[in-house]
Amino acid sequence: MEKLTNFFTEIMKRYLPDPFVFAIGLTLLTFVLALLIEDISFIDLTTAWGGGFWDLLAFTTQMAVILAMGYVLATAPVTDRLLNRIASMVHTPKMAIIVATLVGGIGSYLNWGFGLVIGGIIAKKLALQVKGVHYPLIIAAAYSGFTFYGLGISASIPILISTPGHFLEDSMGLITLSETIFSLPMILTTIVLLITLPLFNAMLHPKNPENVIEIDPALYADKPKTTSNMLEDNTLANKLNNSRILAYTIGVLGLIYIVIYFTQGNSLNLNILNFVILFIGIILLGTPARYIEHLADGIKTISGIILQFPFYAGIMAIMAASGLVDTIAKVFVDLSNEQTLPFWGLISSFFINFFAPSAGGHWAVQGPFMIDAAKELGTSLAETSMSVMLGNAWNDLVQPFWILPALALSRLKLKDIMGFLVMIMFYVGIIYIVATLAWSYLF
Repeated sequence: MEKLTNFFTEIMKRYLPDPFVFAIGLTLLTFVLALLIEDISFIDLTTAWGGGFWDLLAFTTQMAVILAMGYVLATAPVTDRLLNRIASMVHTPKMAIIVATLVGGIGSYLNWGFGLVIGGIIAKKLALQVKGVHYPLIIAAAYSGFTFYGLGISASIPILISTPGHFLEDSMGLITLSETIFSLPMILTTIVLLITLPLFNAMLHPKNPENVIEIDPALYADKPKTTSNMLEDNTLANKLNNSRILAYTIGVLGLIYIVIYFTQGNSLNLNILNFVILFIGIILLGTPARYIEHLADGIKTISGIILQFPFYAGIMAIMAASGLVDTIAKVFVDLSNEQTLPFWGLISSFFINFFAPSAGGHWAVQGPFMIDAAKELGTSLAETSMSVMLGNAWNDLVQPFWILPALALSRLKLKDIMGFLVMIMFYVGIIYIVATLAWSYLF
């Protein structure tokens, strides 16, 4: 296994460009494929690309907010103390890999934005705490937990299709979460993955100490906070900046709104999720000044997303306008019957996710075709929908679009961790394929 991992790592180090270059290359590839395969002119295609470039602007802002504020929540004193306590109980490199995977996975299951951040933070703490940990692997292991989001309570497609008024409600109705992420096949899949993925990641750790790249404590150690120095200034402005009364008052007001929101029967979405993270973070940090200080650090994790999201929005516009996504999906659907449609949905979703890595946007272009096929073949709509979600979460393991926060937190390059993620992708793919086929034939 170590030889195979080294093979992929070496290939990635030689040939894999930075994520932004990958996004540019993917844009050009999509252009070429659309022109060669679909009946669309260069002018029309370019118009669609430019016209769709900012279609994900609201979503980009939501993603930036959830990651930056998720960072604040993950670095709040109470969270930091908990993570320090966890790290202090780990003493071997393989156990460090296991713990990083579990923290990233459980965090992503609860909320994908929180999981992305907290996984990277615990990985860095463990790398600083435990001697002999291969730093690129522990960052990759923590990020691999992100795949649990497709099985968790923030999974975009299951939440969307359970919400009244979603864009496919007329053709598929409402699919409850008990039929998707909380169904027996998906619960069993989650348990199997939660037990085995950390162990698989631990097996990837280099056996030869000479191949281990440890973290540089001087480069990666957290800088001391300066808020305490500000407390020495007795001006009214500084007292307001460091006022716990202001922080707790606005925090409690936010919590009251959250209670009202859910008691009125409203559903969970990204906006209310960001609202929850914001006001819980304010309460946990205790003062406006401390919140701003932590948020400034968190903003460093979102620069790549702000730059690259528009390019992926343009790619999605090309896919939709040209009909390329329908062509790709149709190839797989034509191979399907009632039992195998979810399997081919999973496979096609994996490839489509390279071009449309946002699950919501991904579903918008692939969902209508898959649901029509499921109705025609008599396949479960819930299972078909989850197959697209799992394909999305599977591909995210090697999708540079989502790895950006982990790279920002770790200060590593994409090529440093991608070899490990390719190995993890193969393993998770086996789990998802078996789970999808078992659901079709056994449940």
